[in-house]
Amino acid sequence: MIASGAQTHPAVWTAAALLAATLGARAFEQMNVFRPQKEIYAHPGTYGLKYEDVWLTADDGARVNAWWVPLPGEGPVVLYFHGNGGNIGTRLDMVKRLREAGASVLLFDYRGYGRSPGTPTEAGTYRDGEAAYAWLVAEKRVEPRKIFFLGESLGNGVALELALRHAPAGLIFQSGFTSIVDMGRVVFPFLPAQFMTRYRYDNIAKIGKLRCPLLVMHSPQDEVIPFAMGRRVFDAAPEPKAFFALTGRHNDGFMLTGGAYVQALRSFFASISAARI
Repeated sequence: MIASGAQTHPAVWTAAALLAATLGARAFEQMNVFRPQKEIYAHPGTYGLKYEDVWLTADDGARVNAWWVPLPGEGPVVLYFHGNGGNIGTRLDMVKRLREAGASVLLFDYRGYGRSPGTPTEAGTYRDGEAAYAWLVAEKRVEPRKIFFLGESLGNGVALELALRHAPAGLIFQSGFTSIVDMGRVVFPFLPAQFMTRYRYDNIAKIGKLRCPLLVMHSPQDEVIPFAMGRRVFDAAPEPKAFFALTGRHNDGFMLTGGAYVQALRSFFASISAARI
């Protein structure tokens, strides 16, 4: 028992301050890297699209909600990894564009997003992506050579990690960054980002190991992730690769680019199919 009037040792105050600073930094990082939205206000049926509402299970037991939006025929299948905000219900315009490009789509919510319970983490998003890929291959019997990964913003980090593990038909790297540390330096230049981040999504360090065709898409008008980051990722990637410049801001470039966006996807899909003949 501490006697009345006794002073606390300075080391205790120092340890308490460090703990508080660490917890504060982690909370700050979490709220900036992941911005999940729980409410889902629309679904593919809202756009007149037939779909399956499915539940997947990650290898750690986490439940992952997903939508399977198929097209008839033997066309490409896109596994879509969305960005750090919203949920799958806010990605239906993207689904429409992918279908216009001739692809079936599986999109899923990381844990903590939409109806997927839990709290998102970098490792957790990889597990959720693995569950989505396994479902396509095991349940839908989709051949891996027909599966394309499309990452959007933060989702590029998940898509790239999965592409290194599974070598899909191709990787579409849309509006992506080099790393979380680099983004921290851009958004918070006054903070020591390299010492404050648990999450890395280190795309620039990983891209050189890619062993599938790559399409990088980025807009010079992107106000969130600098265009130069997209170029750096492209320059560091091995062949075969292609770069397509979008038009518009971070969240609407794929829409403002219009038909040229859809055609770029069609050309990417077709070039890979033709290379196999």
